[in-house]
Amino acid sequence: MSIQIEKNYRDNDALRASFNRLAEKIFGLNFEGWYQNGFWKDNYIPYSVVSDGEVVANVSVNACNMNYKGEVVKLIQLGTIMTDPDHRGKGYARLLMEEVLKDYEGKVDGIYLFANDSVLDFYPLFGFKTATEYQYSKEVTIDGENKTVAVPMNDKNDFDKMAEILGSRSQNSKMYMVGNTGLYMFYLSQFMTENVFYIEGCDSYAVAEIEDGTLILHTIIGNGTPDEVISAFGSQIKNVVLCFTPNDTEGFTRNELHEEDTTFFVQGKFFEEHAGEDFMLQAITHA
Repeated sequence: MSIQIEKNYRDNDALRASFNRLAEKIFGLNFEGWYQNGFWKDNYIPYSVVSDGEVVANVSVNACNMNYKGEVVKLIQLGTIMTDPDHRGKGYARLLMEEVLKDYEGKVDGIYLFANDSVLDFYPLFGFKTATEYQYSKEVTIDGENKTVAVPMNDKNDFDKMAEILGSRSQNSKMYMVGNTGLYMFYLSQFMTENVFYIEGCDSYAVAEIEDGTLILHTIIGNGTPDEVISAFGSQIKNVVLCFTPNDTEGFTRNELHEEDTTFFVQGKFFEEHAGEDFMLQAITHA
């Protein structure tokens, strides 16, 4: 049995199909629609152990440059970390992590990932440390009706329009991803096609979910303030949870973010220099 490490094989139909089979098996995810819609760009790079033509283990690199307080920071996020159950215990994940870190040493400002509870002892072996994210929320009382307009996300034409908006407009957030509309569209073209809204009063777009009177606000695309955007959703909203860090936090309550079976790991100079600062990496940029 021969194994090799294959990287960045997006346009290799056989390897991409094998990668998708493994992602389906481990996570119930398939990247083919994302690829066919043109959103699998050069900034999503799988590193895979291939055994007899089949992808049996993977660590993907996502170039997730961030606008942080007006400055662009070069970060990568590691995701789609998986090993076929028949090939576990062979050191493949370690092999891939070493390869990724070798390739990016000294080339980025930081590396981060979100790990499940079964592998918390693994990442510290490679210099990763746990870190804390902070989330803002508040209760609200809103007079008036819903003034948002749902933005259709039904086909590739709609998806391309949204990608253009994301690529050309800033977001009203202390930290947001730039130069990688593909990762946003991984969510917006598949799982969140009914979650994009336009607010005419402040010429802004919102990505949001509404659950039992709670507005889960993922991002604001444009200059609309959180309060302008929140109020546009009308009197149905009683609570607001932000999945990003607003520029203006006045009136919001800050809490440490604790998600079930998820631990935030970081390394690199950006995270060392900004340790303890109250940012949250947008939930819709998790890979």
